[in-house]
Amino acid sequence: MSFALGLTGSIGMGKSTTAQMFVDEGCALWDADAAVHRLYAPEGAAVEPMGAAFPEAIIDGAVSREELKQIISRDSSALKTIEAIVHPLVAADRAAFRENATADILVFDIPLLFETGGNAAMDAVACVSIPPEEQKRRVTARGTMTEAQFEQIRAKQMPNDEKCARSDYVIVTDTLDHARAQVQDVVRQIRAGMVNA
Repeated sequence: MSFALGLTGSIGMGKSTTAQMFVDEGCALWDADAAVHRLYAPEGAAVEPMGAAFPEAIIDGAVSREELKQIISRDSSALKTIEAIVHPLVAADRAAFRENATADILVFDIPLLFETGGNAAMDAVACVSIPPEEQKRRVTARGTMTEAQFEQIRAKQMPNDEKCARSDYVIVTDTLDHARAQVQDVVRQIRAGMVNA
């Protein structure tokens, strides 16, 4: 029997780096963003249904995220259609991972875990966290989005304090060593609990 750990955190909090630390400790990782990339890739499961709904979103046999953004900006109701196509496919991808994974701890890296109610399917949740000013500094330092775009994304996400309050574990990602020590501690606690269960 494996243990399902949801891993969440707002943009720029260090979730991807933390997820890799769990892998280093022998956990299996399912990444929601990577699943969407697989579904959107040529021959991915989302290409055909997305092409039927939005033919202009298919470029070179794959779903173009850029085209989808344009479609949503022109028609906000398109998002509901896109989600109706993608969410069941993502859920099926996650279920297949859960069925086939052999590790004792399965980590589910899901940015909007609480927002989508995905926490209900987890045995516990870990949230990565840093102070808001450090979060903003990290995101803007990447040079991939403006401060306004960052604020727009942050506004759509559940406030960090609320995510932390609802989580079983909070991993502060101020330094790599500190984050790694906390990950190791979480893994130790879960494994100890599994032995005693």
